[in-house]
Amino acid sequence: MNTDPIADLLTRMRNAVKARQTKTVVPHSTMKMAILEVIKKRKFIQDFKVVKNGEFNEIEITFNPEIKELSLKRVSKPGQRIYVGKGDIKSVHYGYGIALISTPKGVMEGREAMKAGMGGEFLCEVW
Repeated sequence: MNTDPIADLLTRMRNAVKARQTKTVVPHSTMKMAILEVIKKRKFIQDFKVVKNGEFNEIEITFNPEIKELSLKRVSKPGQRIYVGKGDIKSVHYGYGIALISTPKGVMEGREAMKAGMGGEFLCEVW
């Protein structure tokens, strides 16, 4: 039982990149799939797919070989949720990174959420 599955996802990805692995496997969840979809769209990872491991599904993440270092920071935590309005979303790492916001229309990049006029829970930063 994991109390913060998003932090677990980010930590596994961070450790795998530091260990120069090309792939890693994490337990499956819908929220993780949504987060990985946004990260893939910005080419921080190459691909991900759902694989069956016994009776459980897992997500296999393939890293982008061009990315040598991946910084992932969890912002909103189970003990302290951080919510931002549409006007409070800031750029991450001078515009080179992305902020992941959980909005009523799903997980979005910070810029997309501002354009859509939505705020939400500030999940994490990736750069």
